[in-house]
Amino acid sequence: MTTEVRRLRNYINGEFQDAADGRTIDVVNPATEEVYASSPLSGRADVDAAMDAAAAAFPAWRDTTPAERQKALLKIADAFEERAEELIAAESENTGKPIGLTRTEEIPPMVDQIRFFAGAARMLEGRSAGEYMEGMTSIIRREPVGVCAQVAPWNYPMMMAVWKFAPALAAGNTVVIKPSDTTPASTVLIGEIIGDILPKGVFNVICGDRETGRLMVEHPTPAMASITGSVRAGMQVAESAAKDVKRVHLELGGKAPVVVFGDADIAKAVEGISVAGFFNAGQDCTAATRVLVHDSVHDEFVSALAKAAADTKTGQPDDEDVLYGPLNNANQLKQVTGFIERLPSHAKVEAGGHRVGEKGYFYAPTVVSGLQQDDEIIQNEVFGPVITVQSFTDEDQAVAYANGVEYALASSVWTKDHARAMRMSKNLDFGCVWINTHIPLVAEMPHGGFKKSGYGKDLSAYGFEDYTRIKHVMTSLDG
Repeated sequence: MTTEVRRLRNYINGEFQDAADGRTIDVVNPATEEVYASSPLSGRADVDAAMDAAAAAFPAWRDTTPAERQKALLKIADAFEERAEELIAAESENTGKPIGLTRTEEIPPMVDQIRFFAGAARMLEGRSAGEYMEGMTSIIRREPVGVCAQVAPWNYPMMMAVWKFAPALAAGNTVVIKPSDTTPASTVLIGEIIGDILPKGVFNVICGDRETGRLMVEHPTPAMASITGSVRAGMQVAESAAKDVKRVHLELGGKAPVVVFGDADIAKAVEGISVAGFFNAGQDCTAATRVLVHDSVHDEFVSALAKAAADTKTGQPDDEDVLYGPLNNANQLKQVTGFIERLPSHAKVEAGGHRVGEKGYFYAPTVVSGLQQDDEIIQNEVFGPVITVQSFTDEDQAVAYANGVEYALASSVWTKDHARAMRMSKNLDFGCVWINTHIPLVAEMPHGGFKKSGYGKDLSAYGFEDYTRIKHVMTSLDG
């Protein structure tokens, strides 16, 4: 029995269309390794068409009132709820994610985030008008930046699309968004859903590969380029955008330290960390994959974490007992496998460390102990279901180890000592610090990192403001 291959199409100026030159990419279901769709491999002509559509639609969308933009976004949120099962099916085929967890862990926050930005559209504030020079009144205008070129990743294709388009549209911008070449299906469906609500050209989807993304970022039309992806990709985007001084919004890699002190509730910590480390196959920039444990409880913690890993299940999307599905693609499976194969002799695999099954890109929940600060697997992002464990002797060493990587996106501290938790939250050089938990996100709070994890914020009023520009207007009181 062969899988029917669907044809996905770009969504440009309110219409679905193939790539101008007819080129396509095969899209593979990572749970089965079967081709389930073909996607446009968009080139310069397609990028030009999408940018032209977004630019033409911008003046009218910019001039809508905040109330009108709010109403449109609320309709989009309602439509996401109404068509949730279609979105779940597309995302599961995209990624191999468990259907049940996608339904409970992704659809509700996505809808909530859209509704948050619908409200934020009416809450932009600036300084009050005032006279800072005799005979002159100054006011501040906050305006949309213009056309936004957005590139979404393959680990959370639907949710990251929401994080990008919702604040951009709420602020009055128009959007050209490109999903990853391995996960285009759900974003194309989002184009269909949104297309029934927004004016033509306000929201456009083009599919393609890295070259398509490069053409988008280098295109003269966008005022802003936003990407969620690897550090290498972010550096390339920043370099390309610099040629014509585009704004850049980067959410890149992570290597979150999870610092467990001797007074922590070990059972609670193991439960929370194992879920936050293995969820989505560890393919999360904030995943709890780099654990630092005080030497007084190191052995107890490692033993409990290894058991939790052994009890964690991966498998097909329709299996209700699994925590996570496959890695996203063959290259990612190769990357994760390579990290384990290259482990130094002082490292010990406490659980997992191998592929699961012969079909699909599944990898076992893995725990590795005995690691040192300069080991490759400590310094570099694995992006897989692999949790590493190091030991530390005191608070200063914990901070040094935690901060001793190039990434600075997220972190967590596990302790019953409030003062210690506050000191650690101050000294950890990461955009987010969780205390006695790891990975919860809310629409009202910002998400974004420092150092090579990028700059700019997703979610929250801070993320909304990233999609606006500030203008000073001064008027003479003499007429």
